Amino acid sequence: MFKKILIANRGEIACRVIKTARQLGIATVAVYSDADADARFVKLADEAWRLGPAPAAESYLKADIILDIARASGAEAIHPGYGFLSENAEFAAACAAAGIAFIGPPASAIAAMGSKSAAKTLMEKASVPLVPGYHGAEQQAEFLQQQADHIGYPVLIKASAGGGGKGMRIVERSEDFAAALASCQREASASFGDDKVLVEKYLTRPRHVEIQVFADSHGQCVYLFERDCSVQRRHQKVLEEAPAPHLPAVMRQAMGEAACAAARAVGYVGAGTVEFIVDVQANGQPGGFYFMEMNTRLQVEHPVTEMITGQDLVAWQLHVAAGQPLPLRQDELKIHGHAIEARIYAEDPDKGFLPATGRLIHLHAPAENARVRIDTGVSEGDSITPFYDPMIAKLIVWGENREAALQQLDTALAQYQIAGVSTNIAFLRRIVLHDSFASSQVDTGLIARQAWQSLKWW
Repeated sequence: MFKKILIANRGEIACRVIKTARQLGIATVAVYSDADADARFVKLADEAWRLGPAPAAESYLKADIILDIARASGAEAIHPGYGFLSENAEFAAACAAAGIAFIGPPASAIAAMGSKSAAKTLMEKASVPLVPGYHGAEQQAEFLQQQADHIGYPVLIKASAGGGGKGMRIVERSEDFAAALASCQREASASFGDDKVLVEKYLTRPRHVEIQVFADSHGQCVYLFERDCSVQRRHQKVLEEAPAPHLPAVMRQAMGEAACAAARAVGYVGAGTVEFIVDVQANGQPGGFYFMEMNTRLQVEHPVTEMITGQDLVAWQLHVAAGQPLPLRQDELKIHGHAIEARIYAEDPDKGFLPATGRLIHLHAPAENARVRIDTGVSEGDSITPFYDPMIAKLIVWGENREAALQQLDTALAQYQIAGVSTNIAFLRRIVLHDSFASSQVDTGLIARQAWQSLKWW
């Protein structure tokens, strides 16, 4: 095992890594920008080195400076956390070239999953389910109509060179396809100089369900079950839970095996998350599942997986990066209870979730215990600056079942007290108490749909 590691990140994830490293007897090196000179993670680390000015481009994204500090400090490995350089294949390769272990997957795996289109091609070869669709070169209207009829309606016509919602049409019926295609092609040609389109099945109420995978350098790969991250606003996760509500055991196994197949297809090593979209049927039950992308790092929401499995995923990362085999086999992993994570942000939901800045003049968190966990990078008196993500903390709760976890979450949110900046705590409580969420009727459009109807969350 490593004697000393450098953490190339900040905030709550840096504090999280330091906690496990300390338990394993590993010394830690923090790197910090001028804005973080007095930050909690800097004080917790065994030593801390300045990177540069506050902007991330001049500090946390300076791979060469980070590597220089790693060498000078005697760090044997670098933990990238998430964000910043965590999914940067060039940085992973530079670590390897410098003889410093990268606590993450090999650069080749990061690169393979970095391109969504290339990743889908790889997944198709690995027999990982993809959203039904046609992405080929044949563009005759009659042929595309046949493809749409075969896929089944509703379908989405999208400009191949598209972006910003241009050259995109949802088609509900076969008889409407020809006119929609012609309109889409005209707009695509005018906007991008290319009228090529693709046709995909349109999922009207999808759920976002992801699988936590882990692979080692000895050929083993396991999945530590799933997380439901469907409650989102503007494609950013708000609440995450594990296991996913109403997910049949058969589908859980199929998704887990597909996620491991995805990892093996790129020679993966370490912690990764394979994200799927799940089609929600009219009765609210899950239908098919389809590969969306793979995040080649530890996820923000990893604590809910830790809570239901009793495993320390950062410890797993460190063991695997040190060349050791996975701690457990697939048949040794079990789900116990239910966990939910709420991301507490300095933001104003009533003003379009505008990020808030300022000093935390009062900060009182609920007491931590076996059912309540708080991952944070700030303390009372600290300031939320405009330079980084305005997350204050992650509140994670556990219960014997989902109902108990929901009650625990609402109680803990009610106990959270923050003054000095606007927060989303009241907003989170409204979601938790809403009938749709309480009854597990969730999909990625829940927040926007309810806001539009009556709740006026922004």
